[in-house]
Amino acid sequence: MVRNLVAFMTAVAGTVLTMGAAAAGEGQPSPWQTTFQAALSPVAEHQHVFHDMLLWIISAISLFVLALLIFVILRFNRRANPTPSKTSHNTLIEIVWTVVPIMILIVIMIPSLKLLYYGDRIEEPDMTLKAIGYQWYWGYEYMDEEGLAFDAVMLEKDELKDGQLRLLTTDNAIVLPVETNIRVLVTAEDVLHSWAMPSLGVKMDAVPGRLNETWMRIDKEGMYYGQCSELCGARHGFMPIMIKAVSKEDYAKWLVEAKKEFASGGTPAIKFAQVKTTSAE
Repeated sequence: MVRNLVAFMTAVAGTVLTMGAAAAGEGQPSPWQTTFQAALSPVAEHQHVFHDMLLWIISAISLFVLALLIFVILRFNRRANPTPSKTSHNTLIEIVWTVVPIMILIVIMIPSLKLLYYGDRIEEPDMTLKAIGYQWYWGYEYMDEEGLAFDAVMLEKDELKDGQLRLLTTDNAIVLPVETNIRVLVTAEDVLHSWAMPSLGVKMDAVPGRLNETWMRIDKEGMYYGQCSELCGARHGFMPIMIKAVSKEDYAKWLVEAKKEFASGGTPAIKFAQVKTTSAE
């Protein structure tokens, strides 16, 4: 019975994971998605591996507890066991149910701490991006490029062009090169915010008066979307994040144009930031 139940649960889990992977888009959420967004950075890949390990552990624990509960119900009900035992202690069982959970927690703790340290910061970043949370939009500064900064405000429904995503598209996108170690500094000017990019494995609180640090390395060109993940006020749900990942050559070209536009008093995030985006990206 237990063997059949395990086989059934495994089949269901495999079907759900397959459906979720098929439905999930790269760099953005998908309708009826049941799994994470595709991992497109080293940190996100490590997070997915850790999640999968935890899924197997908690599934095994749940099945064991379920099987034990069924056994107890069938073996020790009044009809099957009219004369109950008077035993009050069992030293072996008490040792086992104390030691085994500790061992499970140690197995979880080691990769958990390794992942926390891995995603914390990068020793030698190639560039630095600063994200600043405001009520209710994001501001960005390219710390290695003097004076290059802009704000990114969500486009309203009547401002969207064909193919642009509602509630996720901003007037200016962050343009970043692929295959580059990017230090991300996160802060806020008013209340708590949180800068989150699921596909890149980044979620960092933006705290007024404090500078938090994380990092990312984008594996693939394309458009990536995230949102503020900290309840920050009336328009909390309208603080999207949009990243345009391009090749290093295209990024160098964009920098030249962006600096010119900024020097002329305009908005620096042009051309690549305002390209027509589709859900296929």
